[in-house]
Order: sequence, then structure tokens, then C-alpha cells
Amino acid sequence: MALEAIKDLVAANRILAHYEVLDAFGHVSARHPDDPGRFLISQSRAPELVTAADVMILDLDGKPAEGDVRRPYLERFIHGEIYRVRPEVTAIVHSHAPAVIPFAASSVTLQPIYHMAGFLGRGAPVFDIRKRFGPTDLLVRNNDHGRALAESLGDSDVALMRGHGYVVVASSMPTAVYRAIYTQLNAELQQRAITLGGSLTYLVPEEAALTVPVQELTIMRPWELWKRKIGLTK
Repeated sequence: MALEAIKDLVAANRILAHYEVLDAFGHVSARHPDDPGRFLISQSRAPELVTAADVMILDLDGKPAEGDVRRPYLERFIHGEIYRVRPEVTAIVHSHAPAVIPFAASSVTLQPIYHMAGFLGRGAPVFDIRKRFGPTDLLVRNNDHGRALAESLGDSDVALMRGHGYVVVASSMPTAVYRAIYTQLNAELQQRAITLGGSLTYLVPEEAALTVPVQELTIMRPWELWKRKIGLTK
């Protein structure tokens, strides 16, 4: 099972780089399919360059397993602490996509403006590391930082990170990739709608909740397309 998880992890890195949700920075992880107390993530490398050989196994404290001496991502604590408190989560994406950043710095909240982003109906809380730890370089550098982010995320599928980026969680890798992409797209559309002036109409919570099962039912359609776009399938 781990081999399939690694393949999906590599695909997710490449897909998100292709769609510019990740650039040289950001990362993706998968809970280890055979050990929920560990997770899979690339060594510190640009997502577009990630291969199966780059994948490391870390425990929930962010420590490499089995004597692996390669350099892990600095912000690996994002992943371990969320996996610790959200047992249903099996995939996590951390992105710095530009369209999302303004919503973590503004009083305007990120809300689902169309059905493709209905998962935002569960909220997109803002994690402000300064409020918990004072001035920092805004990076999630340790378990305490990661734990505070996980607390801010709560039961939501997305958390924004003030001055930094955002994190999405899901119960499958295809769904995590979907949510990472459509969080950015929703942010772009919401900003366009705001510039039109006048009042905006967002999905109400009941509408948003009804979209999520449909997305999960059809998730393999975009997943197969995205893999083809990056040359993993014909």
C-alpha cells in the first residue's frame, strides 16, 4: 500500500506545481497507510522535482524514521500536528498561492462563491502566529507552532495563515489536491466579484454542505485528467 501512496504523493506534488498552487516552496504529505503514527513527505525539494526516491517517512513529531539523514522540510510540523488531532485526515497540502494570501490579511473572509469550492462552507479560519508566539519569521518551525495551527484549523478543511499561505486537509490525496486548487480558484473569483462593486451572494452553509458529497463522488475525474496533464498517464 505504501508504494501506491508514494505514487500519489509524487503525482500530487507535480500536479500542484503544474497548476502553480505550489512553486519552489510548499509541500504535500500523506499519512502512512500502514502506520497512522507516521507520514510520507518529500525531502526538502521543489515540488515539481519530487520523485519517489525523495520520499521520507516521519513520525508525528517530525522526526525522520529509520536513520534517514536527508534534510526534511522545515515546516514538517504542520503535517505531524494536524495528523495527530485529525485521525480522518490522510493528506495535507501547504501552499503559498498568491490569490489566497490577501484573505488572511484582510477583514474580508474567504467564502465559497461557487459550488466547486463548497468545502469552504465549513469555514476558512485564519491562523495568526504572532498572536500566539509574538513576532516570528512566520514559519511553522516546531511542534508548538504546528499544534497551534492545528487548533486554528479545528474541524475545517482549510486554514489560512496570515502573511504566509494556507493549508488544506482531506481524507484522500485526490481530494486534498482538489481542495488546494479550488481554494486558490475561489479566492481569485471572490476578488473579481468584489471589484464589481455591490453586494455579493455566497453559498449558504446548507448549499455548501450539499456540494461536498458530489465532489467526493466525482473526484477521480479531475484526478485522472490532472495526472495526464503532467504526463503520468496516456
